[in-house]
Amino acid sequence: MEFLDSPEVQIMSVAIALVAIVAGAAYFYSSSKKSRGCLNPEHFKEFKLVKRTQLSHNSAKFRFELPTPTSVLGLPIGQHLSCRGKDGLGEEVIKPYTPTTLDSDVGYFELVIKMYPQGRMSHHFREMGVGDYLAVKGPKGRFKYQPGQVRAFGMLAGGSGITPMFQVARAILENPKDKTKVHLIYANVTYEDILLKEELNALTTNYPDQFTIYYVLNQPPEEWDGGVGFVSKEMIQAHCPAPAPGIQILRCGPPPMNKAMAAHLDDLGYTSAMQFQF
Repeated sequence: MEFLDSPEVQIMSVAIALVAIVAGAAYFYSSSKKSRGCLNPEHFKEFKLVKRTQLSHNSAKFRFELPTPTSVLGLPIGQHLSCRGKDGLGEEVIKPYTPTTLDSDVGYFELVIKMYPQGRMSHHFREMGVGDYLAVKGPKGRFKYQPGQVRAFGMLAGGSGITPMFQVARAILENPKDKTKVHLIYANVTYEDILLKEELNALTTNYPDQFTIYYVLNQPPEEWDGGVGFVSKEMIQAHCPAPAPGIQILRCGPPPMNKAMAAHLDDLGYTSAMQFQF
């Protein structure tokens, strides 16, 4: 058994040990990286509100703290959260919301919320103050995005329905390898109702060849160069990609708008496979 004491065998043993250590470290790093997400699809977890920014008379941005400064939420692109709160009668209510942040925003996530007078979950957010906790469960949703799965998206959004569109658009545009084009039509009642306007306009400035937006207002100000009234078939034809392979139209808005947009898209020749409603 003298060969076991030879220098060559000893060197080989050390090398094998080093390989095992490196492999183990790589596995641990890979596993820990995969488990960095903070969500649980089956159980609610609570996150602390650390900042609240009023955007208009009935909308605000809520920033929630994650467990550590390097934590990520772990929400796939196009998915949403189930948020739990209490209405004005103290009864539990659960409603879906889409963060406007991505996993590139570490340590926190943000929700932009429009609070309606009669909204049950709106009451909960209206009452929330810094230091309060929000119960969240996820990921939820049927939409799953992979870079390059389509050539172009058309997006039809109304009111707070902009949040999933903004999430998907940001993920596409901030990925230099993703060349998907995004054409957004965003409808609101008044100019003051437009959510994320600065952020959306920044996307058009930073990605002029990849992102376009057309605003539509039902009650526009005197000086207005966008669309007026409700989103029409003609607006969709002018500002969204025509029906073709590799094209998909996403829509998210109040139920009457979603119904009207589905009828418009059917009339324009978009197949059911070319349409998705959040």
